[in-house]
Amino acid sequence: ELLTMTMTIPSFTTLGFGVVSITPFDATGGTKTQAGGYNIHTFTSSGTFTPSRASTVEYLVIAGGAGGGYNGGGGGAGGFRTATGFSVAATGLTVTVGAGGAGAGSTAADGVNGSNSVFSTITSTGGGGGGSNSRALATAGGSSGGNGRDSGTSFPSVASSPAGQGHAGGSNASGSPYPSGGGGGAGAVGVNGSGNQSGAGGAGLASSFSGASVVYAGGGGGGGDTNAGNAAGAGGSGGGGAGAGSGGTPGVGTVNTGSGGGGGANSGGSAGGSGIVIIRYAVG
Repeated sequence: ELLTMTMTIPSFTTLGFGVVSITPFDATGGTKTQAGGYNIHTFTSSGTFTPSRASTVEYLVIAGGAGGGYNGGGGGAGGFRTATGFSVAATGLTVTVGAGGAGAGSTAADGVNGSNSVFSTITSTGGGGGGSNSRALATAGGSSGGNGRDSGTSFPSVASSPAGQGHAGGSNASGSPYPSGGGGGAGAVGVNGSGNQSGAGGAGLASSFSGASVVYAGGGGGGGDTNAGNAAGAGGSGGGGAGAGSGGTPGVGTVNTGSGGGGGANSGGSAGGSGIVIIRYAVG
């Protein structure tokens, strides 16, 4: 396994008589902490990241997760983007933390997509809403929602869009008791509904940008109708909300993880979790 090291190169100012002043790179914005030799700026709400001078940073940008469907599929997780060596200038850079989408309130609409998260020129796309009873086909997003229940048609899973930020949601099954699909996660596709089991949400992905390993962007579980013998799907790791059984309440996507909300069972879906933006660079 290759070990990748990131070095922040200081700037140098000549003071005369051969004396050189070293100016370490620094920045303001968000909640600033230190861990593992890095300065870490965590944004749980929108703000501005302002570098002291031109340099490079590392980023983790996760969009808001989507809401689950009404009697339907789990919401998709928000887009997950991370990279090193991103160039920044000495100017205020916009940081937008995307909100989670609301759960579907009727059978005629999917769960609401999550909102995009943005750092400078980097945009992570909000998760796609879970499909509902009368609109079984889910919506595309950073990770896409799972398809909702339908009494006669099994729809193909919905691919994530744009590609590379997450995974597809799970498909629904056409046979009774019509299980729905789980929402896609950053680390895995949502599970298909099959037999008498609605699909679980796709797993999230781990990142240590905060200073500890944290899993983000899990998909929401599909709703089940336990009165008809259909079990609900579990939420995906990283904060995905579990689907509801009959008379139950679906789980909400965990805040600041970008996870999808669970699908409802003869009821509305739950909301997805808000996203997060983390920027870090080596301590000068």
